[in-house]
Amino acid sequence: MTLLLQLSACHNTDNEEDIYNDLLRLNLLPAEKIYKPLQEKNFRKKAAAVDSVFSHLQKITAFNGTVLYAENERIVYRNAFGWADPVKRQQPLTTDARFELASVSKMFTATAILILQERGLLSVDKDVRTYIPEWPYEGVTLRHLLTHRSGMPRYEHLADARWPDKNKALTNQAMIQLFIQHKPEVYFKPDNGFHYCNTNYALLASVVERVSKQPFYAFMEKNIFRPAGMNNSFIYHLPADSVLSGYRPEGIPGYDQRGRRLVRVPNDYLNGVMGDKGMFSTVTDLFHFDVALKHAVLLSAETLSQAYAPGSPRRRSNKDNYGFGWRIHAESDNAVYHYGWWKGYRSFFLRDLGQNKTLIVLTNKSKAPGSDHLWDIINDKRYPIAPSSANTRVLYHPR
Repeated sequence: MTLLLQLSACHNTDNEEDIYNDLLRLNLLPAEKIYKPLQEKNFRKKAAAVDSVFSHLQKITAFNGTVLYAENERIVYRNAFGWADPVKRQQPLTTDARFELASVSKMFTATAILILQERGLLSVDKDVRTYIPEWPYEGVTLRHLLTHRSGMPRYEHLADARWPDKNKALTNQAMIQLFIQHKPEVYFKPDNGFHYCNTNYALLASVVERVSKQPFYAFMEKNIFRPAGMNNSFIYHLPADSVLSGYRPEGIPGYDQRGRRLVRVPNDYLNGVMGDKGMFSTVTDLFHFDVALKHAVLLSAETLSQAYAPGSPRRRSNKDNYGFGWRIHAESDNAVYHYGWWKGYRSFFLRDLGQNKTLIVLTNKSKAPGSDHLWDIINDKRYPIAPSSANTRVLYHPR
């Protein structure tokens, strides 16, 4: 109708039949003649195609979790399978269920660092010791941490050997102290290789705290979750020297597959470290994050292009690459993603930026579907979904 009104203004007529004939001469049709029926049909077919994949996976792998598929920023499919307690088959899951994201948390930590850089409070090319002066290794920049090119040792191995009381939570500051006291050997000198390592992102969370002068979980709530409309997300955190409870009370519990048995995973002293993991969220909140990034609510488009750029030299032996908190899919023209796996949880966040498709899968079982099934959904070009509006704009306001 907007186009009809515009043509009416141009042609000085209120006769819709005349305007309709003008549209035909322009090889155009009014949107209501083709858009709604076509999209309703494609929506149904696309949703059915995605549902068939996960219904099949539930039958053959006992898939247990939540799913959201969006195309051109329109939610096409959202569903929940299974139970909060898959052992006793109690509490049917809903799409509002909050899961531990495991390493999918890393993209949020990277976003926090880039927010601080845009505000002029840090630089990714500065040495870590600019912000954490007591860090015992030289020549490591924030960029090296973001792209996993620091060569730093794994804090989990160090803590397993050196943390004296496994009933007390290891915090980020306690982790730093362990490195200061014991200084384990590095894997390689900074920027001399790629080694995916949780220490990198735990350190980045500490940098966020030092620079912002507030707890990491509070910074994330104020600067990412609220602006992006992520009302059901939080960072799990424990005070220093806190004694562990039997299980984490927040969110959906996680379960490990041990042979044919599922075992609920108890709380772990490593859960006190933030930045590399520890974020809880829902499929809908993660979709809100996806949209917020696409419309520069959190970061400028220029900054995001740097985040999606390969951080390591391209080599034939490297199938994929790593940017700032995002893996870069070698088999797609413009796709970024991350997977997570931690203490009974699996998570998958796939974004094809070229096709404007997003697939989010969260599970509370250590055994999860293979990622090939998920990329097949992203790469399925049947039943294309048009944008909801060509006029969607969200202004970016640097803070």
